[in-house]
Amino acid sequence: MKTKIIVTGGCGYIGSHTAIELIENDFDVVILDDLSNSTEKTISRIHKITGVTPTFVQVDLKDPVATFKVFETHKDAAGVIHFAAHKAVGESVQKPLMYYKNNFYSLLNTLEAQSVHGINNFIFSSSATVYGTPNTLPITENNETQRPFSPYGNTKKIAEEILDDFTKSNKSFSAISLRYFNPIGAHESGAIGELPNGIPNNLMPYITQTAAGVREKLMVYGNDYPTKDGTPIRDYIHVVDLAKAHVIAIKRLLNNKQETPLEFFNLGTGLGYSVLDVIKSFESVTNSKLNYEITERRDGDVPQLYASTDLAKEKLGWSADRKLNDMISSSWNWEQNLRSETK
Repeated sequence: MKTKIIVTGGCGYIGSHTAIELIENDFDVVILDDLSNSTEKTISRIHKITGVTPTFVQVDLKDPVATFKVFETHKDAAGVIHFAAHKAVGESVQKPLMYYKNNFYSLLNTLEAQSVHGINNFIFSSSATVYGTPNTLPITENNETQRPFSPYGNTKKIAEEILDDFTKSNKSFSAISLRYFNPIGAHESGAIGELPNGIPNNLMPYITQTAAGVREKLMVYGNDYPTKDGTPIRDYIHVVDLAKAHVIAIKRLLNNKQETPLEFFNLGTGLGYSVLDVIKSFESVTNSKLNYEITERRDGDVPQLYASTDLAKEKLGWSADRKLNDMISSSWNWEQNLRSETK
């Protein structure tokens, strides 16, 4: 019998890549997704890459009855990797109640349903936004978390506080919160990648869609930040490296290697690139010119975020392997394949 792992939000960008890595590590994967910002086509794409079709259940995790029912069906699962959440910084500033409702209800219902059924291992998809505007760089896990600028970031910070309270009250429950920096890139097969509904909120799909002619131009939000070229600096990490970290983390819990009931790990490369750095790298890798325009700052953005990944190296034995050019070329390969599908 293969060990079963439930992946909430598994049709999404990071969830789908993690499902692939789980399957390739001989896990039995059950994907739960409401398809609000994803597509069921992802399941066939996972099959194309792995030769395995994961179990898929379309379910709204904000619905406690529906959530309990699906966990009843899969109560033999050994753990949950929880990606299900809205994730756009700018949108969360405009629609805070939607973000608080979706991200908290889905988390609380998942935790309650899994704990009732004795599924006591949990990996949480968190974010570097929990650090707010950091006082020191690079950011370590010892940096104090702060009230993030965006409601999206605040849902991640409060979710970690919920997990802290829950693991203290439930001695059999163990969790790891993985704090992502900026995931970009796509699977090397070109068969799966980031696929936002509507106008992208993240930098890389906006770049590739602009280059592909889907968008007229890329908007660069602000060039007056206190950085080397005035544009925000971020730690970009390849999504496949990120996905591999989730497999290592769930194995850590399954093998009872965690040192505290709730652990935190930064997932990044430790390198900071500005928005203009990424644009220039894209132009170099693809030998093309990108149409972009600098405009006003966007609410919720901070000037610089990049990680110290020493703790993940020490405790998980994980580090990112792929470079910025790998991230860009794989993103562009995915975008081109996607456009050829729609012709």
